Amino acid sequence: MRPAASLGAAYFRALYGTDPDPWSFATSDYERDKYAATLAALPHPRYRNAFEVGCSIGVLTAGLARRCDRLLAVDIAEEPLVAARQRCADLQHVRFARRAVPGQWPNETFDLIVLSEVVYYLAAADVEHLCARLVDGLEHGGHLLLVHWLGKTDYPLSGDAAAELVMARMAPVAEVLLQRRTDAYRLDMVARVR
Repeated sequence: MRPAASLGAAYFRALYGTDPDPWSFATSDYERDKYAATLAALPHPRYRNAFEVGCSIGVLTAGLARRCDRLLAVDIAEEPLVAARQRCADLQHVRFARRAVPGQWPNETFDLIVLSEVVYYLAAADVEHLCARLVDGLEHGGHLLLVHWLGKTDYPLSGDAAAELVMARMAPVAEVLLQRRTDAYRLDMVARVR
């Protein structure tokens, strides 16, 4: 049975307390290939101001940083942020912060927002709140990239449910640019057009 509430900081602190890389972001072939597909899906070669939610230990962050003038990367737990800061220590245009999204949304706008394998940790009511923040935070013409694992989870939402909920809520202001599906994950890209 799926939890009714969003998974909070304590859940992630417990995971990182037993393993500094609980999803093998730095070593798995799945993650390497998914990150390459994620970066290849970006429509623009460069972004002015990007926001990555759930950066974990900063593996994708390092790749995104090569495509951004500024990048704010956040995670709900401090433990992975220590590793992310070390991994990206030479990237002065990358900022890291501990934030619980959507409640602690930054007071700025972005031309790229990346939600890679994070939305399904939120309950549906918090996804509604997230989408309101996305509408406020994504600039006209900006891109929102969603990536979700499709395997069985005990999270509040499945990967498909999380992606479809965000896509439905963004539909009044965005258009779908790309949807890709593999056996393991789905990738959805929308552009803010209204």
